[in-house]
Amino acid sequence: MHLIETERLYLREFTVDDAASVFALNSNPLVLQYLHELPCTGTDAALTMLTERIIPQYQQYGYGRWAVIGRKDDAFMGWCGLKYRPERDETDLGYRFLPDCWGKGYAFEAATASLKWGFENHGLTRITARAHIKNLASLRVIEKCGMQYLYDEWVDACPVKTFEKKFTRVY
Repeated sequence: MHLIETERLYLREFTVDDAASVFALNSNPLVLQYLHELPCTGTDAALTMLTERIIPQYQQYGYGRWAVIGRKDDAFMGWCGLKYRPERDETDLGYRFLPDCWGKGYAFEAATASLKWGFENHGLTRITARAHIKNLASLRVIEKCGMQYLYDEWVDACPVKTFEKKFTRVY
């Protein structure tokens, strides 16, 4: 089932059948360059990540990180979506794409659709986003989505820039 459809993408909930795709994404050194995570060690580790961290969020919060699929060829491209962070009492926008999908506007397309979905379909009033201070491409996506810079901080031993977008009702 496609939760969100854009011009070129489908965003849908992850399933256990996505373990190999998640492994390919989370074991790629280019993808992990600016992240604080260790590479995924195999499809079993990816399956555990899906079943223990990603999929339960759909039931707990009504949203989460979604698989991004190309409409043209039904290929897995990465993920994008919203994640509730209870330790901060906030909802975070995040995205991660395979390197062959970089520089083509997919992250912006998926991120914009995720923000819109969060505000319009889930009633969120504020969404944050963070990116490593050296990840210029990701920072450009966040800014292009209309998110406002707040401050630099350290999260999970990583220097990041923090942004937010607030819902504003248009009358």
